[in-house]
Amino acid sequence: MTGTVHHRTVTVNGLDVFYREAGDPQAPVLVLLHGFPTSSHMFRDLIPALADRYRVIAPDHIGFGQSAMPGLDAFPYTFDALTDVTAGLLDQLGVDRFAMYVQDYGAPIGWRLALRSPQRVTAIITQNGNAYTDGFVKPFWDGVFAYTDAPGPQTEPAVRFALTEEATRWQYLNGVADPTLVSPDTWVHDQALLDRPGNDVIQLKLFRDYPTNVELYPEVHAYFRDSQVPLLAVWGANDEIFGPDGARAFQRDLPDAEIHLVDSGHFALESHLDAVAQYIRAFLGRVLA
Repeated sequence: MTGTVHHRTVTVNGLDVFYREAGDPQAPVLVLLHGFPTSSHMFRDLIPALADRYRVIAPDHIGFGQSAMPGLDAFPYTFDALTDVTAGLLDQLGVDRFAMYVQDYGAPIGWRLALRSPQRVTAIITQNGNAYTDGFVKPFWDGVFAYTDAPGPQTEPAVRFALTEEATRWQYLNGVADPTLVSPDTWVHDQALLDRPGNDVIQLKLFRDYPTNVELYPEVHAYFRDSQVPLLAVWGANDEIFGPDGARAFQRDLPDAEIHLVDSGHFALESHLDAVAQYIRAFLGRVLA
C-alpha cells in the first residue's frame, strides 16, 4: 500500500537520522522539512494524503524528534550543519531530484539544499517558511534578534520563553479560527522532546545561528530569479511569527509563484490539512507533469 508510512532510522555522518517514508520508491520524490519546535510528526497526516502519487520522505533534524541529539561538543548546531545531514540522508537514500515542502526552520535548510544543487530541486512548497524580511512579524522577532545581537543574561529570557509549554501551545493555537481542530497531542509531544536534558542549550545555539539565514536571503532571491523554480506558498495568514507578507514577497522574484492564504496560524496543517493537501496535489500535478 503506497499510503503505508514506514518509520526508519539510518546513520548519516555518524549520527542516527530518523525519517518517515511512504509511496512508490520509483515515484517523484517530495521531501518534507519541519520547523521548530517540532519534527516529522507535523507531517503524520500529510504523508499518507500524498503518498499515492509521490515518494514522500520526512526526516527529523538533528536535535529534534527521534533523530540523534548529540551535545554541543559533538555537533555544531548550525543551519549549515543541519543541511549537511539532510543532504547526506538524501544521498544515502538515492534521491537525485526532489520537490520540497519547507516550514519554519525547514526553509533555511531547504534554501541551502537548493543553493548547493539547484538542478536537483524540481519544485518548492513553502508553508510559513520564510525567505524575505517582509515575513518577520516584529513583536516576535525583536526578542530573538536582541538575543542574537547580544547573547547574555539581559536578552536570554525572551528566547528561553520560546522553549516553554506556554510558547509551544501558543504556536499551535494562535491565529486558528477553531482551536478545537488542533489536537493537544501536538504541543504535548513537542514539549516532551524540547524538555530533554541538554536540549535547551542546543536550541539556544540554533537561535544564535539564525542571522546566517537572513544573510543568505540575497543569494536565495538570486536563485529564485535565475531558476524560476515552481513555487507554491500556502500560508497560515494569521501567523504572528512569519506573516502573510512573507508569502506575497515570493512573487517579487518568482512572478508565477502560486500564493494561497488560509485562515490559520503557524502550523496550518493542524487545522487545514485537506486544503493544503489539495493545493499541493494540484500544484505538483501541474508542474511535475
